[in-house]
Amino acid sequence: MTDLLPLLTYSFVMSSTPGPNNIMLTASGANFGYRRSLPHILGIAAGHGPQIFLTCMGLGALFTRHPELHAALRIAGAAYLVVLAWQLAGSAIGHRELARPLSFRQALAFQAVNPKGWVKAITVATVFMPSGMDVASGALLATAISVAINLPCVSMWALFGVGIRRALTDARRQRAFNVIMAASLVVLAATLVA
Repeated sequence: MTDLLPLLTYSFVMSSTPGPNNIMLTASGANFGYRRSLPHILGIAAGHGPQIFLTCMGLGALFTRHPELHAALRIAGAAYLVVLAWQLAGSAIGHRELARPLSFRQALAFQAVNPKGWVKAITVATVFMPSGMDVASGALLATAISVAINLPCVSMWALFGVGIRRALTDARRQRAFNVIMAASLVVLAATLVA
């Protein structure tokens, strides 16, 4: 069990610290509530599992050999964050209302270009793979641990959004919050391509 402690710790830190998924879930929880954000949460978990597993099975080696592939994913992820920020900011300045939270499929698909997700997956595959197991068994264990830790962590960010929702009952506060969340996504996108 002590052999898995570093993987558990790393998974917790990466899943509970701010990143694209957690910022979007905070905004979703504040704008739509937990129940309507649940497909978004489950889409993250559904995309996160295969990402960890496939990377542990060898995709990480491909990215190591061809860093331009990882750079392309990072740029695509940053561009998608800017699009999401634009939609969030547009709702804040009255151009349109946020119609709905990210769907299950949108959240699942975002994991393919989520730069923080790829950093986590590659690090798990190269540093934290359980030793003394065949590759497939180690990949399954690392995936199970990562998903089991990720799901409650991202849920907490949506619940945080729900918690601050009461403070956002005034339309001006709601708009200000959405602008701050949109700006956070743009800053995050800029740091990913810098």
